[in-house]
Amino acid sequence: MLTAVTGINWGDEGKGRVIDLLAENADVVARYQGGNNAGHTVVTAQGKFILNLLPSGILHPDVVCVLGAGMVIDLDHLAGEMDAIEQRGVKVGPENLKLSDKATISMPWHKVQDELEEDRLAKKGTAFGSTRRGIAYAYSDKYRKKTLRLGDLLHLDEKRVQDRLHMILDSKNMELAGCYRQEPMSYDALLEWCRMQAGQFAPYICDAGAFLQQAHDAGKRIVLEAQLGAMRDIDYGIFPFTSSSNTLAAYAPLGAGIPNCRLDHVVGVLKAYSTCVGAGPFAAENAMGEAWNEQLRRAGGEYGAATGRPRRVGPFDCVASRYGLACQGADKIALTKLDVLSSMKEIPVITGYKLDGKEVPRFDPLSDLERVQPVVTMLPGWNKDISGCASWDALPKEAKAYVAFLEKQLGHEIQFVSTGAEREKFVLKGEWL
Repeated sequence: MLTAVTGINWGDEGKGRVIDLLAENADVVARYQGGNNAGHTVVTAQGKFILNLLPSGILHPDVVCVLGAGMVIDLDHLAGEMDAIEQRGVKVGPENLKLSDKATISMPWHKVQDELEEDRLAKKGTAFGSTRRGIAYAYSDKYRKKTLRLGDLLHLDEKRVQDRLHMILDSKNMELAGCYRQEPMSYDALLEWCRMQAGQFAPYICDAGAFLQQAHDAGKRIVLEAQLGAMRDIDYGIFPFTSSSNTLAAYAPLGAGIPNCRLDHVVGVLKAYSTCVGAGPFAAENAMGEAWNEQLRRAGGEYGAATGRPRRVGPFDCVASRYGLACQGADKIALTKLDVLSSMKEIPVITGYKLDGKEVPRFDPLSDLERVQPVVTMLPGWNKDISGCASWDALPKEAKAYVAFLEKQLGHEIQFVSTGAEREKFVLKGEWL
């Protein structure tokens, strides 16, 4: 069975905890896009883990994890992440972590370029809110054919690879010197860096697509893990305030390495309220005022897993969520962090947008989203802790009514509701996986 777990909104929906749950019965968990510019947070008996590159399934010893062909991989960051979780008792080795030979390497200069350009734009007030981790530049060079793939590290002594390294370095030195007045980088230093990475990661690099194909054909349970959400998709998101990859479920088999395979299920993950890291239009933060937003931010611990930046927050946005749900084509929905709303006497929900006094019929990423005014409906809160609720029926009636209201607005059943950060804190409503 092939299942993709995706974000419906701006990212940070809580996909990590859903993937961690599904990984309990999975054989393989594969990342299919993005890099280390976002993170998944998973809470286990060992504590809280923040994973930027490693799939959430790495916390399960019997699961094989894959970094797929559609990713851009910062190998220095990956080495540090592997070391950090190994120090906490999590085993990581070639037997449970496979790196696609077709994945793009995030080269040392990509982060440098990202920082230099973001600083330049910030001086003009036009910065994108980049994580400064070089993701856009790695993807840009991928499509310009001016970077390396992981498989190239296995052939560094071959003339064809060394010739490409010379070509790439000449081009990059011209860019950095001409645009940003940086000192040129040396070929010898670059080749040494590549050899160092090959020395560490060669045992992990393989034809991950062939591995996934074999697992799929054998009937294994495979979970494909997305990063970020529909609003950050390079084609369908709030461009230009997007990521540089395709975050949608439709890309999952392609980015993982099995483009001929069809998904059996798509799990769309929503948070019980709205959050956003980074720049771009976000109508929800204008719904209730900053005092309300700050109260919600503190209650939910809303700070970016990759950056530590305070997340922008607001009420659940039905308008944006309907659009994200349509983009992802989810047949299952997981709603996370319902417990964060437990102290509220009344809970706002955004049920519409207005622009210049007129109702906006639908979410359109090409429209003037910066100026839309959210239309808010207030629902009664439940004013009690729900973290101990072990079943749907055990939830307060107001909590169940809140979920039912969202279902009606979305036109889709919500099957999974999390009631706390820990693995076991959730209830099921309807048929799950």
